[in-house]
Amino acid sequence: MIRALIVDDELHAREELAALLAESGEVEVAGSCANAPEALKAIHRLRPDVLFLDVQMPLIDGFEMLAMIDPENMPQVVFVTAYDEYALKAFEEKTLDYLLKPVEKDRLARTIEKLKGALLREPHPSFGNPPIHRIPCLCAGRIKLVDPGQIDHVRSDLAGVHVVTPAGEFFTELTLKVLETRTGLVRCHKQHLVNLAQVDEIALQEGGGAELRTRAGHRLPVSRRYLKALKDALGF
Repeated sequence: MIRALIVDDELHAREELAALLAESGEVEVAGSCANAPEALKAIHRLRPDVLFLDVQMPLIDGFEMLAMIDPENMPQVVFVTAYDEYALKAFEEKTLDYLLKPVEKDRLARTIEKLKGALLREPHPSFGNPPIHRIPCLCAGRIKLVDPGQIDHVRSDLAGVHVVTPAGEFFTELTLKVLETRTGLVRCHKQHLVNLAQVDEIALQEGGGAELRTRAGHRLPVSRRYLKALKDALGF
């Protein structure tokens, strides 16, 4: 059985597509989400085989959301849209397929057949490394979009990934790996990324490690593994 996650800001659209998928007898709807942050969390937890992804959503649209998924968890992607103009762009993004709303049963059946073949060939497709210009963070029940250029540093702990800015500290569902490869933030430690523009000084330590201080006064560890690359990036 193919495991699917539906992402659409319209409840009726999610319920309608879930009913069609259940009727097919070949797809299990593992989850249903109304926005990108919910979907990123669900992908980490549920590891679906396919994402039925709405193109037009508030704050973070379907194309932006694709850039935020960890490559190791990337499912096959089927765009679902009410707008014909997005169909060509969906193929340019190399997604598996697209469905126009309202979704037709026969058209969905063809997508499922295409999906079965794709899962045998490539269970985790690649969409390259498109840059992320806005990082969705959770803040008191709201979604805050953080400009990567405003970040001091990012740290990871057992509670998750935390984005530290002059305006405060915010939780995000994006992984350190995604943030490192798609925002320009630089790894200084297995649990820390730093904005090079905010680095004030580096203090070398015995044993080959170091500690850096940001302009805001935060002190971050620098492991031996990342010290040379960090010094090169800073022009030391």
